[in-house]
Amino acid sequence: MSKRTLRLAWLVPVLSVMAQMPAANAAIKQTKGDFEDKFRQLDESLPTPNVYRNAAGEPGHQYWQQQVDYVIDVKLDENKRRIEASESITYHNNSPDTLKYLWIQLDQNIFRDDSMATLTSDFGGIGNRGPATQSASGSEPAKLSMGALRRQQFVDDHELGYQITRVEDRSGNKLHHVIVGTLMRVDLAKSLKPGDEVEFDIDFAFNIVEEDAVSARAGYEHFPDDAREGGNDIFLLAQWFPRLAAYTDYEAWTNKEFLGRGEFTLEFGNYEVNITVPADHIVSSTGVLQNPKDVLTKTQRQRLEKAKTAERTVFIVTPEEALENEKEGTSKTKTWQFKADKVRDFAWASSRKFMWDARGYEQGGDAQPHVMAMSFYPKEGGELWQKYSTEAVIHTLDVYSRFSFDYPYPVAQSVNGPVGGMEYPMITFNGPRTELQDDGSRTYSLAEKRFLIGVVIHEVGHIYFPMTVNSDERQWTWMDEGLNSFLDGVAGREWDPDIPWGVEPRDVVGYMKSSSQVPIMTQSDSVLHLGPNAYTKPAVALNILRETILGRELFDFAFKEYAQRWMFRRPTPSDFFRTMEEASGVDLDWFWRGWFYTTDHVDISIDRVYKLRLNTEDPDIDFARERQIEQDKPLSLTVERNEQEGRKLWVDRFEDIRDFYDENDQFTVTNKERNAYKSFLDKLEPWERTAFERAVKEDKNYYVMDFSNVGGLVMPIIVEMEFADGSKEMMRIPAEIWRRTPKAVSKLVITDKDKELVSVTVDPRWETADVDVENNHYPRRIIPSRVEAYKSKPRSGKVYRDIMHDSTTELKADKEEGDDN
Repeated sequence: MSKRTLRLAWLVPVLSVMAQMPAANAAIKQTKGDFEDKFRQLDESLPTPNVYRNAAGEPGHQYWQQQVDYVIDVKLDENKRRIEASESITYHNNSPDTLKYLWIQLDQNIFRDDSMATLTSDFGGIGNRGPATQSASGSEPAKLSMGALRRQQFVDDHELGYQITRVEDRSGNKLHHVIVGTLMRVDLAKSLKPGDEVEFDIDFAFNIVEEDAVSARAGYEHFPDDAREGGNDIFLLAQWFPRLAAYTDYEAWTNKEFLGRGEFTLEFGNYEVNITVPADHIVSSTGVLQNPKDVLTKTQRQRLEKAKTAERTVFIVTPEEALENEKEGTSKTKTWQFKADKVRDFAWASSRKFMWDARGYEQGGDAQPHVMAMSFYPKEGGELWQKYSTEAVIHTLDVYSRFSFDYPYPVAQSVNGPVGGMEYPMITFNGPRTELQDDGSRTYSLAEKRFLIGVVIHEVGHIYFPMTVNSDERQWTWMDEGLNSFLDGVAGREWDPDIPWGVEPRDVVGYMKSSSQVPIMTQSDSVLHLGPNAYTKPAVALNILRETILGRELFDFAFKEYAQRWMFRRPTPSDFFRTMEEASGVDLDWFWRGWFYTTDHVDISIDRVYKLRLNTEDPDIDFARERQIEQDKPLSLTVERNEQEGRKLWVDRFEDIRDFYDENDQFTVTNKERNAYKSFLDKLEPWERTAFERAVKEDKNYYVMDFSNVGGLVMPIIVEMEFADGSKEMMRIPAEIWRRTPKAVSKLVITDKDKELVSVTVDPRWETADVDVENNHYPRRIIPSRVEAYKSKPRSGKVYRDIMHDSTTELKADKEEGDDN
């Protein structure tokens, strides 16, 4: 799902905080002292390895998952904006369990006025993009937004949700079924044993929601100003058919109510879908078109063939043809037939407004060497989509395949519609468009260009995670959004590093120090700020893990190992954590616990630096040094003023009372000290004397640096040391320095005699998401306030982003790009 669609939700004040730390994460309280082991093993919190998921994070030797195959006939009634369909389902029980019933997801039921989502949303808001209302603290009342009002009116005016008219087995016998909110239990006539399969049919229909009215993940968008009488619509159809809930080894039936935010946990299967639409519509869909001769003209088929090997995109339906097409309308229909193998979902789009371009991508893999990248968009998409949509699709495949596996499907599509950004196997819905000018022309802003490139990369990236690496989005949003945001940042910076991708460590500091932060491992529907929690923070964590902790070689190997192990399988967080450790060879339990299980933040302070010098034990050397130290002290103000007044010392006035000690100070060396020094040397072992004399000869500088962990999150200490000669050196201290004392540590640093240390900076390149840069300098520096920096620098481009580094991602983006919600 698009990061852009969530930004408004991130800014809405929170009405209540209900999420709590998982009990397994709480450290056992000690009765003596306050020691806390930040490096204790994470296995105490993770599920026990078993025959299905082993201790290395791999699928176990008895791993299994279900398979569900669908044959669906669906008809779009454009005038009624209604779907009527019949599906035949084949359920393969690959589990070791006998099943008496099946659970089916009825996601369209979320829009019913009696749904759990509607009844528990503030002021009736039922969309998936977050609360529709704002609540002020104190005596001010909560405010009802116009969006919430419109949503409630749409729900009141339409009969929404599924109408299930038939549930029968393949012999025509009715199957008892019970609808429970967004779920339906189908009782089987005969228990389904391991290894067996069952076939049954469902007839269903529903009225399509207006996406813009209810902020849904799919729906229709109306264009009243088109030349055609009554205007035109773009239809995006997703979560449109009753589909099996997942049955897993770790939870059994994942029958958790759909509340709008937690996305979908599904089974892989094979699909044959016949889509009947008005004859002048163009359809984009999951799968490969099986009957191009029935639905495309000869010219369109020729263009499609040419596009397979073209160096640049080729129009299958040109802008001129699409513009002409949207003027009319027809009562005739065509049926588009699509087939998709080994996919976990199916979505499609249909409109007479669509122009269509395509280009083939040769990725070189044995399983799927050739991919057709395609884009579908109306005139409102214009030059923006012509230039960037299909190119961004191909760029995504190129980068993601390098980090995971070859793109596994024959097509990858980007479709323009009312949804800000959503993903499905082989097809994505993406929202940005051009802007209509007074003279009738269309143009696009820098913000919309960046939005389109970013959202296409993000949504096409989701075809890898979670459409192929099939994580449980209902429970752990970060496993698809966080991993994908990390990779879209990698791909994005290879496109244009000046676009604010939101995955740099500085992008998350505002959220990490906020009081409304909850652990990343919080269940999806309970997260308070989904954007920074499920997208930004895990993406930043992985970025830090790659660039700062493991290094690219170890991280890239381990991440690719995870992707390939769990390709077309269903991983859990423990599988990811264990694989990254096992494949990298680095114990990362401290990292997962700190970043994913707690609300600690990074704030490492350099408190003081002591300069030490080796005591040589030689009185002729040490006493001279001590004398110099004494002489370097400021002269007493009283003594100075006595001298200015010409006051003579008593011993100078009466010299007969002077003695040896008046002529020599306490640093004068005598034979007593020299004899003690000789005795000291004689007592040393030969190897000790050699080492000691070498140290005395080298006369190096010894510095002790004191650090404190203010934020609680242990991290490596990255130190930049600047010397008197103008040179600088970096020192990287592993996080394990905190293992015995996570609150404060000291580090001895030895430099050559001519390398005098003048300043120390912690995390000079902002690698670790340290929330307070003011305590990162020793000696302390004068740091300009945000207001002073704001006034002295322009409010645009990179400079503006730099001074806003401690704001959350959505604030920066909204300042630069505006808000699409």
